Amino acid sequence: MSHKLVHYSVADGIAEIMLDRPPVNALSLSLIDALLAALQAAKDDAAVRAVIIGSAHKVFCAGLDLDIVRGKPAIEIKGFLERLYFALNDVQYRMGKATIAAIDGAARAGGMTIAISCDMIIAGDASTFGYPEIDVGLIPALHFVHLPRLVGKHQAFGPLFLGEPFDAATAFRMGLLSEVVTKGTALDRAREVARTLAAKSPIVMKIGRDAFMRAVDADYRRAIENAAESFALVATTEDCQEGLNAFVEKRTPNYRGR
Repeated sequence: MSHKLVHYSVADGIAEIMLDRPPVNALSLSLIDALLAALQAAKDDAAVRAVIIGSAHKVFCAGLDLDIVRGKPAIEIKGFLERLYFALNDVQYRMGKATIAAIDGAARAGGMTIAISCDMIIAGDASTFGYPEIDVGLIPALHFVHLPRLVGKHQAFGPLFLGEPFDAATAFRMGLLSEVVTKGTALDRAREVARTLAAKSPIVMKIGRDAFMRAVDADYRRAIENAAESFALVATTEDCQEGLNAFVEKRTPNYRGR
């Protein structure tokens, strides 16, 4: 199976899903739907034992296509959130086989959402990460739920509210990454790990992963729904629209607090 925006292939029990929306894999509804379709195909294929999500470009994913929220009503924005937040979580939650994000470049905002949805994140040492939403008048709502659970409250607050990028060494030290490898080798290492996982008993892996997902899920869905409400509310404020327009127009935003 191959989509215009996602390339999907299976070999030796490993499904590879490569994001391909040049130049930076900005997340559109079409890209998210193509990713979800590929993940569902991997879930439904008994021959697939492990899944890798990577990029066909130097950038893993730069985050949201800003046209999704510029000038859009809250109900339309929530429709996107339901795909990126809920549907992505649901298919990953019920996957029944291990998923690995292979990153060798920049991952930002919604790109972090995709990476963190996986069971493991393997990154090249030149990769960078970040949550720049605050600088365009948005909030990284999903990561208010995800990041503190992964790295703790005090490690999470700075990246989420300062909006500054950080390197792979910092991400690993925080506990965000599974492994850091030499630049250009993340996909090779992900394939090596995937082959090891694919060699395990598929029924044992499914039962074990299902139990693991239940153990770490806690009240995730309710927390995400609250975060989605906050994101949609922020996205319809004047300051958010000013921030988005300023970013596109390459000027300093004039925030008015409304």
